[in-house]
This record gives sequence, structure tokens and C-alpha cells, in this order.
Amino acid sequence: MTTTPQAVRRASPRTRRAATPPDPARPLLPDAEPVRLLDPTGTPLPARTDYPEPPVEALRELYRRMVLGRRFDTQATALTKQGRLAVYPSSRGQEACQVAAVLAVRDTDWVFPTYRESMALVARGIDPVEVLTLLRGDWHCGYDPTEVRTAPQCTPLATQCVHAAGLAHGEAYQGRDTVALAFIGDGATSEGDFHEGINFAAVFKAPVVYFVQNNRYAISVPLSRQTAAPSLAYKGVGYGVPSEQVDGNDPVAVLAVLTRAVAHARAGNGPFLVEAHTYRMEPHTNADDASRYRDGAEVDAWRDRDPLVRLETYLRARGVLDDAAVAEIAEQAEAYAADLRARMNEQPSVDPLSLFDHVYAEPTPQLVEQREQVRAELAAASDEDGKA
Repeated sequence: MTTTPQAVRRASPRTRRAATPPDPARPLLPDAEPVRLLDPTGTPLPARTDYPEPPVEALRELYRRMVLGRRFDTQATALTKQGRLAVYPSSRGQEACQVAAVLAVRDTDWVFPTYRESMALVARGIDPVEVLTLLRGDWHCGYDPTEVRTAPQCTPLATQCVHAAGLAHGEAYQGRDTVALAFIGDGATSEGDFHEGINFAAVFKAPVVYFVQNNRYAISVPLSRQTAAPSLAYKGVGYGVPSEQVDGNDPVAVLAVLTRAVAHARAGNGPFLVEAHTYRMEPHTNADDASRYRDGAEVDAWRDRDPLVRLETYLRARGVLDDAAVAEIAEQAEAYAADLRARMNEQPSVDPLSLFDHVYAEPTPQLVEQREQVRAELAAASDEDGKA
């Protein structure tokens, strides 16, 4: 699954030297223009030595998972309209970012997602029903974070930045070469937790990749109200963190840039900040009316930059993808969606009394009384059903 270079084992905490001050001559600024390896039509641009193209096998797998991811996203949106989900934040249009990010890390690395990373989680191999459990309205995230090394999806903005820094620092302190990948939205870069997380990671050289998906809007707030910097990638400079910006709708470039960022962090060089310029095609969530703050012409312009079409065009030109392969992958995606649909249509078995679990370590007298009232009401309803 991983496309990263061979890991460099970090020194154990007993033998690691004290951190040296940052070198002022070390380049921190991102490229003036986002890194791009394919133009919007899928035509390859001149090769770059700093960001070599990933192996073609990795790109073909990237395409397959992007197709499955988009079909998953479409199905989840439909389930929301059917009342099977309480809410769903679509990531349609951001497939290159969602899938390339998890392909750039190992299964043993940690991922810290936001509420919009459902597609990334299924691309990581997590059961889609478990991914959607939280959005279904359950009290937990559905999957075991320690088993899949993926934190629960985070709704409060930027708090995952601090979590990722702490975990990465702890792993490095114990001599492990684990990298933490933290997904961030453009709006989250305005939060204090973003500052605290990246500053801590920089000072302690924690192996974190902060991946900002700049999709132009934090709900309805445009990027111009978030920053006056040339790009969000420039925010790394003030913390002594090397940064880069990339065309987030160019799947080849996203994977190449993130592969280098992960290798940088794993080698003990501290955090790396990547900003991907992309676009959210759907509303913020199913509860949002995006037409109130952006016009159709803007959406149509970004529709022409479809990352899936761009990668498919390129792989067809390389001769590693043809009609038969495209049809086979599409069939896999339909089967994936059908299985998800069937399992999500099964009514979950829930215990109403579980509402009172985990409220307090020791239930208060009032909570015990309320629980007994509910228990009595359930018993009475059961008796009525038996008589009927």
C-alpha cells in the first residue's frame, strides 16, 4: 500500500542528541506556484527532480481507489437523503487529495482525519459501514482507532493538529519511525490549535505531515477572509517548517509531494506542511445551501478540472488503462456501493438504556432514577406489544 522510500530508523531517546537550532539557510518557502505534473487535460508536464513521478503501479491503484471513493461518496450522499445518515460532508472533487494522502503513508503510520475524510478512511481499508457509524448518529466512531491506527473523525476545527503532534512526538521519543498525517481544512488554519500543534511539532521535531486541503470555503467563509498570505503553505515559514503547495486536482503531483513530505518527517527532520489547492463540488454538508455564497459558473469551472478524468486520461495514454480495465473497476465500485447500501439499510440494534452509560464514572442518583424510568417505560411497551 505504501509508496514511501525505505524508512530511516530514528535514534532511541537515550541516544538522541539535543535538538539543534533551525538552519536559517534551509529552504522553507513553498514553490511560488502549486506543484503540477499533469495539466488539466491529463497531459504530462516536464519532469521534476524534486518531485519524481510515483511508479505507474501506484498510480493505477490510486485511480482504482479514487473510483471506489467517488462511488462511496455518491452512495453516502444518497443514504443521507434517504434518512439513513444524520449528516454527510461530501468530498467529491477532492478525490486526489483524499486517496493520495493515505497511499503516501504506511499502515503502521497514524492518520488524523476531519469530518470530511470519510473517503480517505475507506481508501485506507476501513469498513465503510464503520466509517459511517458516527455520521449515522451513534455515540462512537464505529471503528477501533488503535486497530486501524486512525483517530476518530474530528468535528471541532484543528484539534487534530495537537493530537497528531503529541502522538508523533511520543512515537519518536520511543524510537519508532511512525509518521502522523493530519488532515486540515483551510478554515482550520485560522484556529489556535493549528498554531499550537504545528509550533510544538516544529520545536520538538515531531514527525507530522500537516495536509491542508484548501477547497476555497470554510462552510461559507471564502479563503480571502482566512488569510492575507500568498497561500496557506506560507504559514509554515513562521514556525520553521518547510512547506509546499500542490495542485490538489492533479493526483500524480499530490502523491509525489506527499511522498516526499512523509519521507522528510520519517527521516527525523520534523514536520512538513502541504497545501493542496482543490475544490468542494458539493455543499458543505447536506444541511448547507452552497448557492447562497458561490455561483454556478465557479462550480462549472472546477468541474472541468476533475481529478479522476485527469488521471484516467494520463493512464490511458501510458497504456496501463483501457476500456476493459475502466469497466472492471467501475463494476467493482458498483458492487462496493451495493454492499454498503444493503448493510446500511439494515436497522441497527440499539439498547436505549445505553444512553446512560459513560455519562459519569459513578452514576448520580438522578441518573439512576432516570434510567429506571426508561427501563419501566420499555417494559410497559413490551407488555403492550405482547398483548397486541
